[in-house]
Amino acid sequence: MTTAQASSSSTTVKKKVSPLTRPSRRLLCLGIEGSANKLGCGIISHSPSPSNSTTKVTVLSNVRHTYITPPGEGFLPSDTARHHRDWIVRVIEEAVRKAGVRWSELDCIAFTKGPGMGTPLQVGALVARTLSLLHDIPLIGVNHCVGHIEMGRQITSSHNPIVLYVSGGNTQVIAYSQQRYRIFGETLDIAIGNCLDRFARVIGLRNDPSPGYNIEVEAKKGKKLVSLPYGTKGMDVSLAGILHSVESYTKDKKYISWDQPTSEDVITAYDLCYSLQETAFAMLVEITERAMAHVGARDVLIVGGVGCNLRLQEMMGIMASERNGRVFATDQSFCIDNGIMIAQAGLLAYRMGQITPLEKTGVTQRYRTDAVHVSWRA
Repeated sequence: MTTAQASSSSTTVKKKVSPLTRPSRRLLCLGIEGSANKLGCGIISHSPSPSNSTTKVTVLSNVRHTYITPPGEGFLPSDTARHHRDWIVRVIEEAVRKAGVRWSELDCIAFTKGPGMGTPLQVGALVARTLSLLHDIPLIGVNHCVGHIEMGRQITSSHNPIVLYVSGGNTQVIAYSQQRYRIFGETLDIAIGNCLDRFARVIGLRNDPSPGYNIEVEAKKGKKLVSLPYGTKGMDVSLAGILHSVESYTKDKKYISWDQPTSEDVITAYDLCYSLQETAFAMLVEITERAMAHVGARDVLIVGGVGCNLRLQEMMGIMASERNGRVFATDQSFCIDNGIMIAQAGLLAYRMGQITPLEKTGVTQRYRTDAVHVSWRA
């Protein structure tokens, strides 16, 4: 062996081996999600691939029902929990029917343990415990964010990206290291989804299908970029100030609401939607790029309900392309809260022997992403 060959051999990076073993048979998990106003149930299967040593992952059903309030109103925990109680049996029955499986075939039941709204979370956990006792099926408590990440990784086949998690209750930039999803940066006050939802209520946008989506639609009609606070704080962001500022414009004498005659010196509701998106998303792109530079990553995975926003994906794509990287995102079936993401994360944990004892199946409104032991990754 030459000196050059020896040097090359000594510097070769040893590929990490996944601790997940290939299942010997088909495994099935039912997942229940109800941490906010989306109630979902999904059934997923992991089975040995007949052609190679990989695992075949199949979404058998993914059913969701959303609690929608009138324009100008948010959703209260008590009302949301009432919606979940009214719909959860029907949603689960439909998921089981669409999947074409029997209760005796299920290997585990996964439920959202947190984070989220307390009373809606309790509905999902209570039903999961009941089904577990009725059918003698093991329970898996799942972190909501980890569910988003694992489903996003599965759908997009992204290996080890920087993750931007953007939703109504969370805004985090995450990187994986040593069996933890490490939070590099996050919001210091309110989440991006909460910011968009609250502004939508101020300007009278509908909550159907979602306030954030309606802002995205109206922002395309905006022509003027108004000045708003740019709240990056190192790796973190602050969104409360930008929300207060954009709300203040609605009290300005130059402001006009929807479908009123316009002129050059007015500020329209469309302009405010456009300005809020452009400014807030630029902040998210900046802190994501910093995380990429820190760990040497080239790819970005956007998860969470706000991840459906095509303008956010476009802005992130421009940044990533300049770094010779890629952006991964999913459609509304998977980026908006759903039961199948809980089933996916739950089944991964189950395959590693992580079962939640009945006495530890209580929910928690605060459950940090980096508190989860990601035992199924190398």
